[in-house]
Amino acid sequence: YLALRGRTFQVVLGLTLLSYAVNLFLFAIGRLVVDRPPLYAKGVALHADPLPQALVLTAIVITFGMTAMTVILSLRSFLET
Repeated sequence: YLALRGRTFQVVLGLTLLSYAVNLFLFAIGRLVVDRPPLYAKGVALHADPLPQALVLTAIVITFGMTAMTVILSLRSFLET
């Protein structure tokens, strides 16, 4: 409900928490398991999938840009009124 509030800080906080939830979901899809090699090597049958890790890294960068844009727009709106 924080993303639907009228106050700017609560909207930014809600969007940030929503983005963290998406990152956690992507990590859960990747089935991170301890004691598995990160890269494929000969003789190794099980390996970690690098795609979810790359998606989470991309999501973190997009979240940072989205949060920065929201803060700048809200500050500009606040200063103009």
